[in-house]
Amino acid sequence: MWSNKYWKDYEVIDTSSGEKLERWGKYTLVRPDPQVIWNTPKEHIGWKKMNGHYHRSRLGGGSWEFFDLPKQWQIHYQSPSIPHQLTFHLKPFSFKHTGLFPEQAVNWDWFSDIIRKAGRPVKVLNLFAYTGGATCAAAAAGASVTHVDASKGMVSWASENARSSGLGQAHIRWLVDDCVKFVEREIRRGNTYDGIIMDPPSYGRGPKGEIWKIEESIYPFIQLCAKLLTKDSLFFLINSYTTGLQPAVLTYMLSTELLPRFGGHVISGEVGLPVSETGLILPCGASGRWEK
Repeated sequence: MWSNKYWKDYEVIDTSSGEKLERWGKYTLVRPDPQVIWNTPKEHIGWKKMNGHYHRSRLGGGSWEFFDLPKQWQIHYQSPSIPHQLTFHLKPFSFKHTGLFPEQAVNWDWFSDIIRKAGRPVKVLNLFAYTGGATCAAAAAGASVTHVDASKGMVSWASENARSSGLGQAHIRWLVDDCVKFVEREIRRGNTYDGIIMDPPSYGRGPKGEIWKIEESIYPFIQLCAKLLTKDSLFFLINSYTTGLQPAVLTYMLSTELLPRFGGHVISGEVGLPVSETGLILPCGASGRWEK
């Protein structure tokens, strides 16, 4: 399992009874997690003195309960692969999220190393790009990044993260668009990229109501995206938070589409976060990596 060991502003403190206790900077949150099916003692004081608690409703969804939590705050990330400090704005919003998936830092480090070692200009396409964690990491490594997300609010948030990270003058294109239609247009325009990152939702809608279901849409989309890779392309990353898409499935899709055309190798695995109280790793989905 891939897990990150360089976070200083974030940690999973403990997990129990369908929830995880997390530290985001100087604030602690309790949020539901479907992977936490064990019922271990909640001995850490944070379970009783959290700053925010997201309560899941039996009818679906849920709501936040706050205890002295600001509307917005920041955390930072640095590592040997990303010596440039990245700054992320956080705020609790609908369906338990805060605006960042910390487990993805292990992937940021991976492709940042590839970009830095390339020794040439690198163009990266980040699809379903959310609040720009991967965009900021790739730009900090020196890549020119095209950031695409269907939500105008998420793209604005990502742009704010880039500016706070000292990347306001970096080569980043910010685009509000349906990812599939954008890729189709890029193919027609003859544009290419050296690296592609995608973090597709299990289900979603584009700006004009386009429906995305990952089980039906992901493989045809990989086939489309492969047409955007340069002959000397460097990497392709897929993240999956869907239980049905196991690491072996990601390996199979990437291998089938990319290896015959570009060579290289594919590896996939679970992504997780270390839990301070137990020393164990909390699974947080899977990633598939192709590298030339």
